Amino acid sequence: MSSTNSQRTEPGAQEDHAQKEELNKKIKEQKTVVDELSNLKKNRRVYTQQPNSNIFFLADKAETLSACKKDLDNMRKDYQDI
Repeated sequence: MSSTNSQRTEPGAQEDHAQKEELNKKIKEQKTVVDELSNLKKNRRVYTQQPNSNIFFLADKAETLSACKKDLDNMRKDYQDI
């Protein structure tokens, strides 16, 4: 009986756990993006997708990498705050 009681959690705690799992998944995806951008050859082109669109525009690799690293840092900070 004690095992069933220990598995019960408050609804808010379940939401936090689901939010934390989702954020962890996004962090892993962002790490992959940063690693891929970091390992590109110098002459490779990078394109960014416009929000809510299927249009891609040529972007600066260094700026894109920097923006992705900032996003990753912000995600990690949010993850620690949860």
